[in-house]
Parts: sequence; structure tokens; C-alpha cells
Amino acid sequence: MFRNALECANYMNQKKLIITSVIVYFVAALAAYLGTTTLASTGNSRMDQAQDVVQPTVPSEPLTEQCPINGAMYGETARQLWETRRPLAVVIENHQESRPQSGISSADVVYEAVSEGGVTRTLSIFYCQDAKVVGPVRSARVHFINLLREWGNYPLYAHVGGANCDVTTGSGCANGAPADALGLVRKIGWNFYNDLNQFSIPYPFFYRDYDRLPGVATEHTMYTSTAKLWEYAAKNRELTNVDEEGVSWDEDWTPWTFADDAPQAKRGKETPIVYSFYDTNVSQYGVRWEYDASTNTYKRFNGGKPHTDFNTDAQLIAKNVIVIEAVESPANDDYPGGHIVYRLTGTGPMYAFQNGNVITGTWSKETLDSKMLFLDENGNEISMVGGTVWISMLPLGNGVQYGKEAQATPKKTQTTDEDTADDVTPE
Repeated sequence: MFRNALECANYMNQKKLIITSVIVYFVAALAAYLGTTTLASTGNSRMDQAQDVVQPTVPSEPLTEQCPINGAMYGETARQLWETRRPLAVVIENHQESRPQSGISSADVVYEAVSEGGVTRTLSIFYCQDAKVVGPVRSARVHFINLLREWGNYPLYAHVGGANCDVTTGSGCANGAPADALGLVRKIGWNFYNDLNQFSIPYPFFYRDYDRLPGVATEHTMYTSTAKLWEYAAKNRELTNVDEEGVSWDEDWTPWTFADDAPQAKRGKETPIVYSFYDTNVSQYGVRWEYDASTNTYKRFNGGKPHTDFNTDAQLIAKNVIVIEAVESPANDDYPGGHIVYRLTGTGPMYAFQNGNVITGTWSKETLDSKMLFLDENGNEISMVGGTVWISMLPLGNGVQYGKEAQATPKKTQTTDEDTADDVTPE
């Protein structure tokens, strides 16, 4: 068959090259499908947790610098870092398979709401703290975008794709496509700028880790880090603390006012705090907070278990637990899974839990770009106790129970056509 040994060797080498090329092609294609350019796991495990924690300040430094977005106190080194960047919001899922999530404990402000089907997600905002691992990251929703719009000029928004109008199938397009999150990103001028959609950003800024939560579905495996996203925004979008035109992110932004911890004698006993989103899945997504007067913090439970952060293995805590109720309605956009939308202008019921006490009142928001105000019964804006602010948004009518007899018994099970959120599209 071969005239000599050299010809045989050349043939075999060519065959090996062809086989190798085919293998490389398929591996690359698979990697692209999985959302990263590498199939290797990052190898994170609970033994590596210490590497996932970023200390926001040098231990020896005095705590003289107040975080502008939640009032927590840090050292000079931390302030020098946050002054080089802008708020970064990451959509982190709360599906049962995604727990424990990574990085939520390092967020300065957290919004929590249903994405659809009673499954909640968080919009976790980072500015004064870092997290080496954040996720699992999931897709964009209109109500999270509208909640983020008040956070200054071009806040960074990290997500993996999003609800959209598919013109080829019509899915998500009916009724004016009110839940078209990707369309909203384009409409308000965020696309390919402050919008950090994983679909357009390569590895290593986003990556999949199949070992961090072994055995879960692929959609629960996308991770990132705050440092990587701030780095990407600075180098590729010219967004640091200022934008490409030199305008500071907080030029027209109004912060909350802040207050110190109440003295021990004035700390209340309104605990626990209990609420849920839909009564069909309380056992998976019902929320309970227990107040610890010794630390003046609220400890979070979700689905009947302590809600922890994978990075630290510690229970999530907050200094302020704010619960608002807003009109929720079906998008009726012909999306098979059933998108929902929320009315986020006007007013609605509000409960603020701080220092072991409760303040009842209303939330108020004039436009989708204006600041949401949290007002007591006399119409005065409340101050936040310095530290993590957690804001949960419930369907209107759910209510919150608190005190020793609190039980998760929400009144609303699902949205109806009669409850219409009439301002879900941007102005």
C-alpha cells in the first residue's frame, strides 16, 4: 500500500492531524454552547471559601468612611477603591438548585422579586464591597431594570440574556411586548454600554462552574466576579466612576439618609418577620427574618432553612429589611412560561424593619428614573441604619406578618388579568 516507511509515516501524521482538528472543532463548539471558552471547572469548593472572600477594609484602619449607597462604615482603603467605579447590579437567581448562592452577602443593597412562576431572583448591587465569586447569574427582567434605573447615570447591569420578543416565533411579542427586557435595554440606551450581557462578553469575565453546586442543571452554573466586571466596564466600555464624557455616575443621584444603630435599650422585639410571594410555593420560597438584638441584624431564612452564602458559609444578614407591595400582572405576551410585570410608579404599602422595630407606611416613585421613597405614616422619608439594605417586592395584597405569632399565609396566589400594571413600559 505504501511505497516506503516515510510515506506511511506521512499518511499517519496527516490522519492524526485531521482527527485532532475535528476534535478541537467539536470541543470549541461545545464550549461556545455552554457559554464559555473553556470546559475546565474553576475547582471551587468549600475548602476554597477563604479565597472567595474579599475584605472590604484593612483591619487596622479606623472606620471613618461611609459607604454612599448603604451607610456602612469602612476604612480609607475601601473608599479609595469604590471611588474608582460605579454601582454594579448582578441578577442572581434564587431557584432551589442555585442555593447557596455566591456573593450576596457582599452586596450593599439587594432587591428581591419573582421572575416568573413564583421563583424569585435578586438584583444584588455592589459598590463598596467586592466578591470574587458571584452567581449563579441569570437573565434580565423588566422590573429589575426599572428598579435599577434610579441608581445614577449608567449603573452596570450584569445578566445572562433576558426576556425578549422573538419576532420569528412571536413569543414574548403580544400585548405590546411589556416584558421585553432586552428591548428595554436598547430603548433606554444601555445596550453594549452599561449593560453587561454575558451573551456579548467572553470568558473569563463570565464562566461556568459545574463543581461549585454539583449535579445542578446548566442554567444554574454561570458565575462572575465584581472585580472582573468592573475591569471589563473600564477597559471595554470606558465606564469607571465617570462615563466616556467625564460625567460622574452620581451627578444627579440622591442617596438615602443614614442613621446609627439604636442603643440597646431602644431596640425592639418585632421578630420574626414572615412573608411569601405565592402561597403555592411557600415551602421553597417563603421568607423569614429573625432579629438579633445583640448585633442589631436580621438573619434570613428561605424555604424554612438558613439562607447562606457559599463564599462564606455564613447566614445572610441585613440591617434594614424593607418590604413593599406593588401591582403585579401577567404580561400576556404569548411567552409559554408566563412573564409577569409590576407597576413601579405611584405608591403602595411599605414595611420597614430596623432596630427590632417596624415602621409602616408607603413607598412612592414619580417616574421610573426617579428615586423610590420610603415614607412613614406621616409622609416623612425614613433613614436607613448603616449596613445592608434588603428590599423585597411582593404582589399587592400579600401583607407581612411580624411578631411572635407570625406565620407565612400570603393572601395572593397568582396574578390575574384584573390586576394590571399599566406603567411597565418605559416613558
